[in-house]
Amino acid sequence: MFTVLLSLAVIYIAICLAFYFFQHFGYFRPEILSHAFQYKYPFPFEELNFDMEDGGRINAIHFRVPNSRGVVYYLKGNSKSLKGWGKFAKDFLSNGYDFFMMDYRGFGKSRGKRTQTRVFNDAQFLYKWLSEKYPEDRIILYGRSWGSGVAARIASWNKPGLLILDSPYFSFYYNVNRYLFFIPLKYLLRYDIRTDLYLKSVTCPVHIIHGTHDRLISFKQSEMLKERYPDKVTLHAIDGARHNNLPDYDEFFEILYNILDQKTKHTA
Repeated sequence: MFTVLLSLAVIYIAICLAFYFFQHFGYFRPEILSHAFQYKYPFPFEELNFDMEDGGRINAIHFRVPNSRGVVYYLKGNSKSLKGWGKFAKDFLSNGYDFFMMDYRGFGKSRGKRTQTRVFNDAQFLYKWLSEKYPEDRIILYGRSWGSGVAARIASWNKPGLLILDSPYFSFYYNVNRYLFFIPLKYLLRYDIRTDLYLKSVTCPVHIIHGTHDRLISFKQSEMLKERYPDKVTLHAIDGARHNNLPDYDEFFEILYNILDQKTKHTA
């Protein structure tokens, strides 16, 4: 019996150590691009590089339209790179908004060691850069999936005109704990990202768009955010939608465009 218990203990400790040291492989699926890679989009854009004080470099793209209503600062999900994510610019350009997106460190052409603090600091640095070019009330923060928590953190530090969360998690800890409840995540998890706490300090309206059949990040988590901040959060449920197919539903665009139109009328 002692041998069995010892073996189980060794296996458990090994699982915990493996999770601690290799968890980033589960969270992130980056596409790495060479600096010589040329982005190609059907809309005019500018590629930008930001050198950070710690030696890291952040690569970003900036689309502009004539007489824009403002800018959408899009914090993307945890996979691929700007190469593919840039296509989402069209949904905002067609509504008269400029569009700005960065790659996190280790994604695309961005370089440097990635940590939660550095992701937040990089996103904040670029927000300040945008705020020098746009009035803050004309900056819309849009966070998709993993980027939803980052967007909420940046919104809590600033005063953007609007925060849109696309398929967000209550907290990254809560979402991971759904699958790895049997290990001490409190001590092992390197990314907790407390969306539930960040929203407390957000002063702008918050719109959440989420599919009811999302299995990766449960719809329940958006309901929990709504329940915690009923006067601040507007929840838009897309019945039957999953995590990665929201754009397959016409309702998604109807909701998004209505949110953008309401924002324009409010700031006009």
